[in-house]
Formats: sequence, C-alpha cells, structure tokens
Amino acid sequence: MNSGRLIIVTGIGCLAVIAIALVTVVWFFVPISTMWTRPVEQTTEQRTEPIARSTVDRQAAAEQRAVPTFTPVTGAVINTSVVTTATNGAATELDTTANLLANRYERLTPGVVNINVIVGGAQGGQGAGSGFILDTEGHIVTNHHVIDQAGFVSVVFYNEIEAQAKIIGSDDDSDLAVLQVASLPDDVYPLPLADSDLVQVGDWAIAIGNPFGLGGSMTLGIISAVGRVIPSGVAGFSIPQAIQTDAAINPGNSGGPLLNLAGQVIGVNAQIRTSGAAGNTGVGFAIPANVVRRVVPVLIANGTYQWPWAGIEGASINLLLSEANHLPNQQGAYLDGVLPGGPADAAGLQGSTDTTTVDGLQVPVGGDVVIAVDGEATNDFDELLNQIAFKTPGDEVVFTLLRNGEQIEQTVVLEARPDLTEAQ
Repeated sequence: MNSGRLIIVTGIGCLAVIAIALVTVVWFFVPISTMWTRPVEQTTEQRTEPIARSTVDRQAAAEQRAVPTFTPVTGAVINTSVVTTATNGAATELDTTANLLANRYERLTPGVVNINVIVGGAQGGQGAGSGFILDTEGHIVTNHHVIDQAGFVSVVFYNEIEAQAKIIGSDDDSDLAVLQVASLPDDVYPLPLADSDLVQVGDWAIAIGNPFGLGGSMTLGIISAVGRVIPSGVAGFSIPQAIQTDAAINPGNSGGPLLNLAGQVIGVNAQIRTSGAAGNTGVGFAIPANVVRRVVPVLIANGTYQWPWAGIEGASINLLLSEANHLPNQQGAYLDGVLPGGPADAAGLQGSTDTTTVDGLQVPVGGDVVIAVDGEATNDFDELLNQIAFKTPGDEVVFTLLRNGEQIEQTVVLEARPDLTEAQ
C-alpha cells in the first residue's frame, strides 16, 4: 500500500471513530439534559402553589384522603420501667429489654378493637375499621369516617368477642367519633392517652389495627413530623397538630391507636397520603391525643363538638408574597380572603385587594398579615389555624397585623364554625 492510499484509509478511520463518538454523546447526554429541565418546570409550579392555598390546601386535598375503611384515662397500662425516656413515653433504643415489641403487643392488643359497619340496612355496604377502649364505661374512640352513615356498628375485641356498639357522638371536623358498648369483657382494658405536645420527630411509633380486615396487626415506625395541618377528609376545615408517621397505615387502620413505646396513645390513625396507590406509601397521619382529650369528653356529654371559626383564608408568607407586599421578612400568615359576614369581616380584617406580577407570576397584594395572636407569635398560616382551633366560640382574640407597612391590633370575636354541607 503506497503512502497516499495509507493516508486516505487512516483519515476515513479517524472520521468513523469521531462519528461513533458523536453518536454516543448524543445517545447518552440528550436524555440527561432533558431530565435536567424537569426540576425547573416543577419549581415554577411549586412557587405558585402557596399563593393559591386556602384553609384547605386544594392540592393536598386531591392527593391526601381519609383512609378508606368501607372498604381521660388515668394510670398506665404498661410498666414503663424498661423504657429509657418515660417522661414522654418514647424510648430512644429498641434493645432496652428482650422481646420489647412482643411484650408491648401482648399488653396493648386488649385495648384495641376491630369495628364492623353496615350502611343502608342488612343488604347495604359493609366496612371495617379500628378503635381503642377509652375507659371502663365502655367508650371506644374511632374515626368519624368509619361510622359515618352507619346503620349498624359492632366491635370485635382481641379475644374474638363481638358486641353491638352505639354511636354516642361524632365530629366530622376532627374526624373523631365515640362508640359505647353495654359492657366490656373481663380481660380487656382502656389505653392511656399521652401528652401529644411532647411527641418529637424521631420517636418510635406503633400502630395496631385492622388493615384490610387483618385484625390485630401491628406495625412499627417513627414520628416523621409533628404539627401538620391536614384536611378532615369530610368537612371543609382542617385538623390541627396532626402527627405524621411512616408506620404502615392501610385501609382498615382508621380509628386505631398510634402509640409510643410506653403504651400510651399519641394519636388516632386517620389518613394516608397517596398518589393513587391503594395502600401505605410511608406517609400516614394521626389525630393527636390532645385533640382527643379536647373533643371526646364533649362528644360523650353532648354528642357534638363546636369548633371556633374566624372566617379567613390565606397562605404562609413566602418569597413572592413577601416581595409583592413589601414585607420585612417571610414570617406571618397572609390573609388572602375574609369571608363576608364572618367574625374577621366584622372585626375589620382585610383580605387581598389586588394582584401584581412578580417574575411573570400573579401574586395577591393588599391583604393583612397576621404576625401574632393574643401576643403569641404567628410564624405561618398553619400556626394561625392552630392558634384559632384551640380557642372556644365566643372568645375575644387579639390579632396583631401588618397593614400597609404599619402594625395594628384588631379584636376578633370567634364564632362556631358553620356547617358547610348545609351551606352547599
């Protein structure tokens, strides 16, 4: 082969190598660059979401639902001497004693019941849920959505004894209900309530209930978050101070106890967050024991519970709201809407009056910013809802507001929440 032909062949070979390299680069890196554009699009969606938020987060309400189940006691039940931190009932280690969890299960299940429900008569639909024994008078706590519209309710104790139960009271806003049986079997007993304000992220959590009709099932996890505000699942209002856990909660767990390792009820399992799957995705929510303490005695006495209401809609202050409204920081609760004729409206509180454009996005402006309630700092809208929820209808509440750059105080007289189902 002469030198000229060798040069030509070598050149063709080099071009082929370069072409193969270019195809390889395009093959591998075009999909990657496409993937990198997705977070930018998602970020834009997330930035607009808080502005549209109201008393019930619309997106959360679409993704998060009540667990479908149609488909004050004194004295600890469990000896907590083996628990390392008995003050809040949460052990920091699982190996403090042999068979710790097996011992807990043996001691706790006599206080947990399965709930069977028939809706619409003998030929109607059937469902199953969970509950726990509250006291020696036969009162049992469960979820409102477990027994809602029930024509017949029975409870099955851990020893397979079944008894008919009467609905004593129910509250759709908190998704709590109280049943009562005529008598309790001799070997069952109530479970004590914990102080849920002492629950911390990272504490161990035990759920016992009736998932998919598999009564007496126990799952273990941790507390993932505290202080969540979640939609009730039935009413148009929110449940304050909810506890988030990764302990497996599935259809049928509704109304069952979420417990600490000391055997105290820290919450009532009520909801899961799901993106369409029928079962547990690692994000469950429980109504806190301190809400049970507040609501359940009234349900036993009166059958219903009246929550306070201010008549406001809003969002937590974020970057866009702060910039658009010329706020000094990102703390506080922005009032987007004040419902006509409601307590806040009567007190002169002000919702959004207009919108402005920030980075191409429409942002509401002109609404009051609540920075404190009765002298207690309000850091975000969820905290404002919590501050109101634990008041009583008729209470006079002092709102500290930022309006047009000035700090003012307005007194709001809270009323009982209206029945939104009747209003519709």
